[in-house]
Amino acid sequence: MLVLKVLLLLLYGVGNIGCSTVPDNTTDMLSLLVDLSSNNFSGQIPHLANLQKMQVLNLSFNTLDGIIPDTLTNCSNLRKLDLYTNLLKGMIPSAIGLLRNLVYIDLSRNNLTGIIPASLKNISLLETIYLQDNQLEGSIPDELGRFSNILVLVLGGNRLSGNIPASLFNLSSLQALELRANLLGGTLPTNTGDHLTNLRKLYMGHNMLEGHIPASLSNASMLEDIVLQSNNFTGRIPTSLVKLLRLSKLDLQLNMLEAKDTEGWKFLDALTNCTALKMLALHANQLQGVIPNSIGCLPSTLQYLILGGNKLSGIIPPSIGNLSGLILLALDENSLAGAIDQWIGNLKNLQSLYLQKNMFTGPIPYSIGNLTQLTELYMENNAFEGHIPPSLGNPSLMLKLDLSYNSLQGTIPPEISNLRQLIYLQLTSNKLTGKIPDSLGMCQNLVIIQMDQNFLTGTIPITLYKLKGLSVLNLSHNILSGTIPAVLGDLPLLSNLDLAYNNLQGEIPRNGLFRNATSVYLEGNRGLCGGVMDLHMPSCPQVSHRIERKSNLTRLLIPIVGFLSLTVLICLIYLVKKTPRRTYLSLLSFGKQFPRVSYKDIAQATGNFSRLNLIGRGSYSSVYRAKLSPVKIQVAIKVFDLETRCADESFISECEILRSIRHRNLLPILTACSTIDYSGNDFKALIYEYMPNGNLDMWLHKKNTSVASKCLSLSQRVNIAVDIANAVSYLHHECERSIIHCDLKPTNILLDSDMNAYLGDFGISSLILESKFASLGHSCPNSLIGLKGTIGYIAPEYAQCGNASTYGDVYGFGIVLLEMLTGKRPTDPMFENELNIVNFVEKSFPEQIPHIIDAQLQEECKGFNQERIEQENRFYKCLLSVVQVALSCTHPIPRERMDIREIAIKLQAIRTSYAEATKRDDKLRRRELQCTMELV
Repeated sequence: MLVLKVLLLLLYGVGNIGCSTVPDNTTDMLSLLVDLSSNNFSGQIPHLANLQKMQVLNLSFNTLDGIIPDTLTNCSNLRKLDLYTNLLKGMIPSAIGLLRNLVYIDLSRNNLTGIIPASLKNISLLETIYLQDNQLEGSIPDELGRFSNILVLVLGGNRLSGNIPASLFNLSSLQALELRANLLGGTLPTNTGDHLTNLRKLYMGHNMLEGHIPASLSNASMLEDIVLQSNNFTGRIPTSLVKLLRLSKLDLQLNMLEAKDTEGWKFLDALTNCTALKMLALHANQLQGVIPNSIGCLPSTLQYLILGGNKLSGIIPPSIGNLSGLILLALDENSLAGAIDQWIGNLKNLQSLYLQKNMFTGPIPYSIGNLTQLTELYMENNAFEGHIPPSLGNPSLMLKLDLSYNSLQGTIPPEISNLRQLIYLQLTSNKLTGKIPDSLGMCQNLVIIQMDQNFLTGTIPITLYKLKGLSVLNLSHNILSGTIPAVLGDLPLLSNLDLAYNNLQGEIPRNGLFRNATSVYLEGNRGLCGGVMDLHMPSCPQVSHRIERKSNLTRLLIPIVGFLSLTVLICLIYLVKKTPRRTYLSLLSFGKQFPRVSYKDIAQATGNFSRLNLIGRGSYSSVYRAKLSPVKIQVAIKVFDLETRCADESFISECEILRSIRHRNLLPILTACSTIDYSGNDFKALIYEYMPNGNLDMWLHKKNTSVASKCLSLSQRVNIAVDIANAVSYLHHECERSIIHCDLKPTNILLDSDMNAYLGDFGISSLILESKFASLGHSCPNSLIGLKGTIGYIAPEYAQCGNASTYGDVYGFGIVLLEMLTGKRPTDPMFENELNIVNFVEKSFPEQIPHIIDAQLQEECKGFNQERIEQENRFYKCLLSVVQVALSCTHPIPRERMDIREIAIKLQAIRTSYAEATKRDDKLRRRELQCTMELV
């Protein structure tokens, strides 16, 4: 601050005292213009009471903080004020209206609060006002509509509320009006465009505006950009837009605009006259039915056509191939069907193609290789079949390729290796066969490779060692054989390696990534051995010099053992036929070589179901801690109360689901028991691995004395969130039939001794019985009657329809995140009338979040405050990032919620960023300590 003050005084002094070596006109210019922008000035703006002659003050692009001093208003000749992109806070001085000569003011990209001062009306010469990206609140002053010379008014990215003053729509000189990302509501007046004869840019997106889009907008004939996205507009898109011959961008995404019939689609015909049109964005509205063939008559200038997230059906009209200027085409998340014809090859300028989550069939057209400019191709979650065309190797600029969840067959074409820029390759859940191409190692920019759930054979290519940027490699659920290449452990950025459920053999490497058991998934490979202890794999056999002698002995024993085995098998078959069915069912096992248990074993292990061993109770069952006598291990036994309605169905549902899923963050089941008790009554129980740290609810609300003195750090909470997000993502996207959990809540999240989280209780879960190509989020046809879940965690749309959906799981996950951060249950007594946990957090975001979080987290944050500001920032950024994810999960409109896969990726990124920042802080602290010791 001192340096800045001296510079300002020197500039002022030069202008008033003069210098024999400086011409008079130069000194006058210096006194009039002060430009110290784009430096590293910090601290507060000094008082400027003596700079009355100054006409231009530019301090932009620095790190100045503190308030804007009131003495600035003494600079009575000031015409241009630039303070944008600093860290200024506090209110805009209420006396700013004293700067009556001001023509240009830019205070954007700071942390200014309070209201927009009405005194601005006194500055009659103002032409340009930039106040965007602050934290201003209150309503837009009606006085702003009195500027006769105003050209640009930019107020976006604040917290302004209320209706837009009607006076703003009378500013005939206005060329740009930007009010995006506020809390503005109400409707636009019917005469909105009547007086805005010079308006070129209209940005009102991300507000809460409603009603119809006024047809009078077409009277603002100079309009080039109309951006009204993320509001609540309804009705049809006006056909009067035909008058806007200069229109370049029409962005109406994320509204509730309708096109149900021919009349509703007439706006397309109107837009054919807008010969300058470059963007038409209508994502996530209520457009229905078949896309009219007239879409191919849109101007050849069109570069962005965005129609995803609607209710479109039928085939894509071939006329769309006429739009040869398209750079981006998005038709995702609709119900479009049929084959993709050769028209796709005409779009030679296309860079991004989004066709995912539809019902497309047939092969991927060979002509797609004509799109040599293509950088992103998303075709997942459809029913494409046939081979992956080798021509897909032609677009050498390709960055992202996603063909997952289709029925593609045949081998992976080696031409894929031509995609040298590729960073994301997703081929999950197809019917691909053959080997993974060795040439894949030539795509050295790859970060994510997912080829799981196919029928790939052969070995893992050793050439993958060239992929130094690889972060995720998932080859699970294939038929791969051979050994695991040790070179994979040397990949510096590889953080997730999933090779589970293949036919891999040999010793597990111990280098690099393989030292971290939580990052490597190898279950389901019976031939693997060794590795670090945390992998819990069998030891590799030692080589003996008597191998030959043992081999001979083996040859002798094989026929003997075979004869004895046949004898035992015959006896078992005889016994099974004689054994009553109920007794036989008690021997049902889910595998893992766990011993079969009877009712007697369970009764003894639980002390005849003693309350002392009771650790939980649910709607249909009770859970006991027990130690089974055959193996002396501690387990959790879930005993179903079969007198309760639907308890039997709950047991069957949980068995049906648990037998078909395997994931590291799903509660491991050991066995099941279905038999009769001593009184001849039906008895059903499930036996799980015991989780020594209980459930998340105990830790958040201190219900257990063993955890009453302990607390969860922010890092632990993020880890738990990542674990559960991964589990839910697996259920939704990676199972043969998508599974909806239906009851995400802290009591169903279990914690092992290392605080790893596991999702449990599938008693009311639902299997989506449609094919895996159906769009996720559709209603589940086998849902139980009535609402599914627990009050407080049930998605609001379930009140209208009891059918379960993946969107409902995402909502429940978001509520759990909010509970983890605030320490408050969604059923807390404080949440009454219109207040709930979601809007409670929304109202506090972002500034007040540190004040409403769990007391334990507040203590952790205070600890940072006492140490370093960097640590506080790191903690605060992580906290806000998780809150943002939670709020995006709990959007009242289901389709506006994030997909769980995206949630998992975001949370993993937040965890990684927080961990890296922690390491940097720790390293810096150790370095400071070392320096202190050296000084001592």
